[in-house]
Amino acid sequence: MGADGSGHPRNDPGPPLAGRRPAAVAVQAPKPQGDQSHITLNDEQTANVKAIIAATKKAGLPERAAVISIATSLQESKLENLGHLGDKNDHDSLGLFQQRPSSGWGTPEQITDPEYSTTAFLKGLKQVDGWQDMPLTVAAQTVQVSAYPDAYAQWEQQATDLVAQHWNS
Repeated sequence: MGADGSGHPRNDPGPPLAGRRPAAVAVQAPKPQGDQSHITLNDEQTANVKAIIAATKKAGLPERAAVISIATSLQESKLENLGHLGDKNDHDSLGLFQQRPSSGWGTPEQITDPEYSTTAFLKGLKQVDGWQDMPLTVAAQTVQVSAYPDAYAQWEQQATDLVAQHWNS
């Protein structure tokens, strides 16, 4: 599986924007874009949703950040904390967000810790000027730099529903 969950490689720039500050995109959000996908979650995936929400709250960020994070993880790993996948792996991508140790996201142990990997993703998201108001796929792509940037959009409705269901639980 590729780092973006599509079976295709991504162009991973390294850890959260590594000192770069992308320009703000003047567009309105958060209306889901395009056709939406949905998967049935098992207990592990639901626990990972709750871990992403807990890390988002701990970081002091709003529900929108959790929606972007969960949609990104749905695309990257289907909310599964993936270890090394051998020949099916995109380089050395690991965890919920398919982050790469070789690109500076952290050690394999850190990246496969849901709180750590979510915090690393959120650190990158916070560096994106205007992320709160841009389409989910633009915000996620700015952090993740996927070879398939529009793929994140298909998970926005399910991510929104999951945050609504678990934010206060």
